[in-house]
Amino acid sequence: MDGKRFTDNKLGDLEPITLPRPDVAFVPASLPLTWPMPSDMWPLLMEARESLARLDGVGRHLNNPQLLLVPLQQREALRSSSMEGTYATPEELLLYQMDQREPSSDVDQVNAWREVLNYSRALQLGVNLLHEGLPISLRLIREMHKTLLSGVRGQDKRPGDFRDCQVHVGAGARFVPPPPTRVLGCLDSFEKYHHADSTIDPLIRAFMAHYQFETIHPFRDGNGRVGRLLLSLTVAHWMNLGSPWLYMSAFFERHKDEYINRLFMVSADGQWKPWIGFCLQGVIEQANDTIRRIDQLVALREDFVNRVTQSGGSARLHGIVEGLFTSPVVTIPRVASTAGVTYPTAKSDVARLIDLGILKEGAVVTPKYFFSAPIYDIAFGDQ
Repeated sequence: MDGKRFTDNKLGDLEPITLPRPDVAFVPASLPLTWPMPSDMWPLLMEARESLARLDGVGRHLNNPQLLLVPLQQREALRSSSMEGTYATPEELLLYQMDQREPSSDVDQVNAWREVLNYSRALQLGVNLLHEGLPISLRLIREMHKTLLSGVRGQDKRPGDFRDCQVHVGAGARFVPPPPTRVLGCLDSFEKYHHADSTIDPLIRAFMAHYQFETIHPFRDGNGRVGRLLLSLTVAHWMNLGSPWLYMSAFFERHKDEYINRLFMVSADGQWKPWIGFCLQGVIEQANDTIRRIDQLVALREDFVNRVTQSGGSARLHGIVEGLFTSPVVTIPRVASTAGVTYPTAKSDVARLIDLGILKEGAVVTPKYFFSAPIYDIAFGDQ
């Protein structure tokens, strides 16, 4: 790591290390509990908070938030994973969810599908643990990490255990996190920060905490994904949202170089303002994007219901349509099993939904599958 890039304003200490080779590592100072926010940032903060409040309002008034929350979380899983070089298409993820299998080798594409699916599972685990009363804590973080790396190529990186070795970030060790002997001390301070009284706006504070987690880099692998999972949960918890509606991975991915540079410059030169301004702009963009997607999904759901009703469709057909909003890909055997009907009846139901323009046949695979292109486009497409 180039220690010359660190100025007297750096927010921590440079510490010499010898393994895996002579270098310097950065040990971040504890996060501040007060921060004099520049007056010219107030309009941006207010706009970010208003956008987030609108998003939460839209979410809270949904009849069944999970019907629309699940596709948004699946999109987050895909985006966050792709930032770490794990790629899967929405179609691949949805098909794998229906027919999960073990990878045949380390190069089997199933590995990528499972990693993305694990991200969704880790997110849901975090939500459930918070609802059960577990605070944002090191235990919560370890449980999510354990789920994230369960049964995938990174499982040799000790899922759920904080690292006991030196790691580096980026090509050529662009950034070197704290030595393993300093990790637990940094994490103890990080955990206490979440439960201390602070005068900092909670939205700003959440992005300060995100910076700190990524800087500590407490695991051998999966730090970026766990950090973004934790960010969504922290924002929802500290901003009293009805659900974790805000997901930042798409924004961070679009501006990946700036994201990395802004994080580094907080450490190297104490540049909180550019980092926080960058994140608040991301809140505005992502909140407004999610609102648009929710509005479109709600309108589409009403349209689908009207199509089925006007065609004289049964309650069973309505049930299939409802299920498409949590998983817009189906097979005939799956429809038969879920609805408790025979294969011919399920086949007839799928055919009716094709006639109504709700389903279309997917690419040729075995078994044959069908998907709802309008839901797919709204949930996963770039808008």
